[in-house]
Formats: sequence, C-alpha cells, structure tokens
Amino acid sequence: MKCYQAKPAEVERKWYIIDATDQILGRMSSEIAHILRGKHKPTYTPHVDTGDCIVVINAEKVKLSANKMNKKKYYHHTGYPGGLKEIDFKVMLQKKPERIIEKAVKGMLPHNKLGAQMYTKLKVYRGPEHPHEAQKPEIWELRG
Repeated sequence: MKCYQAKPAEVERKWYIIDATDQILGRMSSEIAHILRGKHKPTYTPHVDTGDCIVVINAEKVKLSANKMNKKKYYHHTGYPGGLKEIDFKVMLQKKPERIIEKAVKGMLPHNKLGAQMYTKLKVYRGPEHPHEAQKPEIWELRG
C-alpha cells in the first residue's frame, strides 16, 4: 500500500468566512493556520500547499484571554540604532486591527517559502464587508 501524495495541480481550494466577533485571538488563529495548511483535509501533504482560502471579517471585535488586553505589546525595529518601537494592543486594535490577526496567524505557519505561499490565502477585514462574494465563500464555524 502506497501513501497518497497530493500534487499541486490536483488541489481544490475552497473559500471560507470566519467571523472574529468575540473570538479569542490565539484559538482562532491556530484554527485559521490549520485550515491554511490544509490539515483538515484527508489529502494533506506536508510539502504541498493543500490549504483553503480564508476571509476573516470583524477583525476589530477580536478578544484576548485573561488580562492581556492591557499588557500585550507588539514590537518592530526600524533598522536604525535604537530603533526598537513598541505599540500596545489597544492602540493596534484601534489603528490596524487586521494586522493583529495577520501577525498571529503568520507566526503559526511554517517559516519558509511554502508558509509564505500559504499566508497569501489569508484575507482580513476590519468590518463585516469584504470583496470576495464572487468566490462564494462558506461560513466556517470555529470549535469551542
């Protein structure tokens, strides 16, 4: 009995909508990464991008567990000496809520070219409107 190996041309992609309203960021992000990798399919192959496309709506209504809302910070470096910048979660949630979900999911994907390809299938929007109605996305119910 041989193992099945998916080929890139054989992969069928579906589109799913996930509503981030009142969802815990980490739990939601891990499930999104699971779908983007294609691990929910019986044809999952580690070295082939077998995942589906995800549209996340209402990114501004995502939540954190415990007291992280007040303590969590995001860091980036400008590239200049002493250029380490930090931004609080609350400020990031007001300015760029899409970036919160994108950063969480990107950290859960493989850190190589295949992971970058999987990351391109993630679309995050601040409110309930999105321009992907033509793809006929299905609603994905999150566990728990």
